[in-house]
Amino acid sequence: MDEALTLWSYLARDPLLWLTLTLGAYVSAEGISVLCKRHPLANPVLIAVILLALVLRATETRYDTYFAGAQFVHFMLGPATVALALPLYLNLGRVKRAALPMLAGLLAGSLVAMLSALGLAWAFGLRGAALLSLAPKSATAPVALGVSEAVGGIPTLTAALVILTGIIGAVVATPMLNALGVKDWRARGFAVGVAAHGIGTAHAFRINPMAGAFSGIGMGLNAILTAVLAPLVVGLLF
Repeated sequence: MDEALTLWSYLARDPLLWLTLTLGAYVSAEGISVLCKRHPLANPVLIAVILLALVLRATETRYDTYFAGAQFVHFMLGPATVALALPLYLNLGRVKRAALPMLAGLLAGSLVAMLSALGLAWAFGLRGAALLSLAPKSATAPVALGVSEAVGGIPTLTAALVILTGIIGAVVATPMLNALGVKDWRARGFAVGVAAHGIGTAHAFRINPMAGAFSGIGMGLNAILTAVLAPLVVGLLF
């Protein structure tokens, strides 16, 4: 037992261990999702988070130790976000034809995401930096972290809220849109991208290529709009 603990202590200091465990957790989660026939509740990101949380808990590893090893994945969020300009370019004609409805949906979705989160949190007694951390929760992580810091929030808390928002959005999007009778893949994808950023976009691509493309467009546009609106909303309300 002592030898095992000594070995783990040695391995835990190696950054590659946590990067390997992160990638392994996602590969395992993807396999579980396939076995569950892509059920909305079997979201790969959610499963991977649970698996990694169990490992960190069992080994009593601090988050900053884990992040020091897995930060390459965090770094890749930036290039991945920029790469989402490709769906916008490839579908530029479709976007132009639906520009007004998309802009209306984008503005409504971005404002509702911010105001509903801030309003509910305020009603439940949340104040200060923790409250402000909620403002950019529906934007993609690289943008949300910058906005959170700019408005006086706590970036690490915002990161957790962004992940939670994306997971919930990916899980509930399909059954909710089915119940509402929304059949246009462009509208379905755009709504998911605005509300659930990258995690929702990954889910949309698994369901339909058109939905995925428009989800990427919604995610990118909402990131830009959130960066503009969040400081204004926070300045007006607080």
